[in-house]
Amino acid sequence: MLNIKKAIEEGCEYFIMEVSSHAIVQNRIDGLDFYLKIFTNVTQDHLDYHKTLENYVQVKSSFFADESKKLINKDDQKIEFNPKNCRTYGIENSATYKVLAYSLNDGISAALAKIEKVYDFVSPMHGFFNLYNITAAISAVDMLEVATLEQICEAAENFAGVAGRMEIVSEKPLIIVDFAHTPDGMEKVLDSMKSKDIVVVFGAGGDRDRSKRAKMGFMASKYAKKIIVTSDNPRSEDPQKIIEDILQGIKNQKSIIVEADRKEALKKALKWQEEDEVILVLGKGDETYQEINGKKFPFDDKNIIKKLMKNRIR
Repeated sequence: MLNIKKAIEEGCEYFIMEVSSHAIVQNRIDGLDFYLKIFTNVTQDHLDYHKTLENYVQVKSSFFADESKKLINKDDQKIEFNPKNCRTYGIENSATYKVLAYSLNDGISAALAKIEKVYDFVSPMHGFFNLYNITAAISAVDMLEVATLEQICEAAENFAGVAGRMEIVSEKPLIIVDFAHTPDGMEKVLDSMKSKDIVVVFGAGGDRDRSKRAKMGFMASKYAKKIIVTSDNPRSEDPQKIIEDILQGIKNQKSIIVEADRKEALKKALKWQEEDEVILVLGKGDETYQEINGKKFPFDDKNIIKKLMKNRIR
């Protein structure tokens, strides 16, 4: 709240809020007027709360049922929405903001069409999913009418990303930390690095949707050359039981290390990494704790990796 107060004092006119499905169901956003609502996509998440994907989709759809301004991902057609005051963005389908061409080599470059005019933008970020994110961001700012679309595209080049989201911790060797903690999230991150040999380190959260664990294991085995399965936030569950659920989705377990201690898992990843391989550490992103048996212990993937790198001996 102090940050919001400061922003108001400095003349900020817009605030960005991520609205969770929990907040919608529990009426925690009642009374708030949104100038613009943005729909990105629906993936398997929070099913421990919503029970079914259908329920989850229905909740998401309810947020976009009014007549407020909306920006909808035209390529993810799972939700229903009120078309009034709505614009769309997309790569595969026709949309108000349509990506006509793109390259994902050494970052992102793309041509974006709005009506009959085409604009170019580049970004240092990686991955197909980030192409969607940048397109949504550019489109949303254009709808706010605070700058020309050309100026917005130029500004995109200076944005290097969000902490814990495809964040590069080390360039040589390449080590990246990301918050991906669902099968879909993992696939997007892993697919963005499929041109490289991948060493992936990940776990799954305890007291959450168990059905996604084996699917996460499958995604790891589909893309990664080497896999290290470890703990995420086990909460009240036995970390080894969570790991066993993950391993159910991995048929070929030859290039796998199981290490429940996450710090030891990171240490083993660094030792296992060979030249030109990329380490992807998934699940916690910019979290600075690990939750075990109701307690939060200090734990930061990025800081631990940096400390291990200093003592790394090849």
